[in-house]
Amino acid sequence: MLSAKSLFQEILDHDESFRLFCSIAAGGEAQGGWENARIAALVPPGEAALVPKITRHGADEDKHGRIFNALLRKRGLEPVEVPPATDYTMLLERAGIGLAHERLKTEEPLTVGDIVVYLAHSRVTEQRASEQMELLRRHFADHPDIGRAVKMISNDEDNHLAYCHEELLRFAAAGHGRTIQRVLRECALAEIRVYRDVSLAVMAEMGRVLGWPRAKAAVLAAGIHAVHLYERLGGWRRMVSLTMPERRDALGGPAAASPEFA
Repeated sequence: MLSAKSLFQEILDHDESFRLFCSIAAGGEAQGGWENARIAALVPPGEAALVPKITRHGADEDKHGRIFNALLRKRGLEPVEVPPATDYTMLLERAGIGLAHERLKTEEPLTVGDIVVYLAHSRVTEQRASEQMELLRRHFADHPDIGRAVKMISNDEDNHLAYCHEELLRFAAAGHGRTIQRVLRECALAEIRVYRDVSLAVMAEMGRVLGWPRAKAAVLAAGIHAVHLYERLGGWRRMVSLTMPERRDALGGPAAASPEFA
């Protein structure tokens, strides 16, 4: 019987599929680290209080990338080149979601509107990350090889999501509510399309590596399309709601050091 746990266990047990999974994850986290570092460097003067939080966010993402690479080293594996169709971060940028990399490569300070876009984009993508890591945490928190990594990253993603909620609510109270809701909706509708496409591409790559029969690949693809249909019909709304989180000032301190896994 196919389940999320059995599927990931199969990926985990095979060196080449595990290598691909960690390489995709490490690449996305490293890109997120770079983006947050550049945003922190360009924060407008009036929002200077955000700089340490954005810096912490980027440091967490960099840490996650190092953790995934350490998991590879622990198994004597080297990262593999990430197929472009599986590059979630790059495809989101191409869809016009978030702040363009060309903009972040300049030295021109961002505007408050840019910061609102950044936070809205992060609120949507961190929802996805938090849910994915919670799924892995539920099934693999006690795993001898990846359990510690899963728990640490899951906790960080929950902190990132809480931070986005709190800061967006602050900007909404300052008069940016309509802009926030518009950008959140645009981001969410684009993200669910990109997530579907990336999921299909990742499953196709995993199927090739693991030699899945056509019937199994078809069932998995149908499941991905079903999730997208649910999200398109209304599931996306969970990505745009804003509530004050229980974790207040979740990124108010320094990033925790990453443990050595290798």
